Amino acid sequence: MNTFTQSVASYFPRGHHLAGLTVVLIGSLFCLWLNSSLDNWSNGRLIGLSSLTLAILLGMILGNTVYPSVAERLALGVGFAKGQILRLAIMFYGFKLTLTQVSSVGLPAVMSDALVLTSTFLLTYWIGTKLLKVDKQTTLLIGSGASICGAAAVIAADPIVKAEAHKVTIAVATVVVFGTIAMLLYPFLYHLGWLQPWLSVEQYGIYTGATIHEVAQVVVAGNTVSPEVGDTAVVTKMIRVMMLAPFLLVLSFALTKGNSKNGQTASVMSRIKEVKVPWFAFIFILIVLLHTWLNMSESFEHNMVLFDDILLTMAMFALGLTTHLSAIKQAGVKPLILGAIMFIWLIVGGGLINIGISFL
Repeated sequence: MNTFTQSVASYFPRGHHLAGLTVVLIGSLFCLWLNSSLDNWSNGRLIGLSSLTLAILLGMILGNTVYPSVAERLALGVGFAKGQILRLAIMFYGFKLTLTQVSSVGLPAVMSDALVLTSTFLLTYWIGTKLLKVDKQTTLLIGSGASICGAAAVIAADPIVKAEAHKVTIAVATVVVFGTIAMLLYPFLYHLGWLQPWLSVEQYGIYTGATIHEVAQVVVAGNTVSPEVGDTAVVTKMIRVMMLAPFLLVLSFALTKGNSKNGQTASVMSRIKEVKVPWFAFIFILIVLLHTWLNMSESFEHNMVLFDDILLTMAMFALGLTTHLSAIKQAGVKPLILGAIMFIWLIVGGGLINIGISFL
């Protein structure tokens, strides 16, 4: 079985996934129902709630109470939901977008992503290694996660950084903790009216996509404000995710520079092979193109959007189940401080970058 076939096969659940997936599906359907019911009960007055927000919050409550006692049996299915189902959800998110919407985000989103990524990573490295004296590997992993796409970027960078397992855990913990805070804080600040004087609705979407850690967290923070903001935020975030491949390539070159094996410097091809390309981002773009160019029936589009909502809610519920408060302890003091500093930088510095770009 070749690599491509193995990759495709990994998106089909196996028997050992079913228990965890069943629990996640039930939890997600409950959150979808609860969100709809709350909206009806309050006549739409509840601010900042969505099925995705409810899913991750309920997941976190259960994840820190009853879930640990059954985690051994459910972990594989929950992990499948948090990994493959999340990537599938992002791919199918393309049915909510058209090329016109993507092009409307345009150059400001690309510029914001590039500037946020570069400044965040370099600042993380300097503060981590020079000021806080955090070890280089942990700093590189935290910088990767904060500047691109959270835990996914940490895991993608690990084969290049070659860090020990506990350092990967520490880096993932910091981006999960502060990414979750950002996911809830951004909509709260927006609804308070603190961001409107500085950022338009579209600019807020770009700001969200360019500065929040995880793809999933961007989906929540954007859609909590409005579907239009969610679309802009996700497109911006996907542009940022696609920068992961060139980022890892540069990182690989930087870390292998001067390293040799049997007296020979590592070849260009050997470095390139270490880069994990985020293919789900490119499939997302392909679906956007198909949605733009093909004449799809309204019922088909409606069903695909509903299917994607279920997938996204499942991924959020699974993410909540595995977000443990013990992650704060595992992160340690200095990495947690570094993560907090970069969290503040993404809010303030990322905002200033977006405001500056708006004047160009």
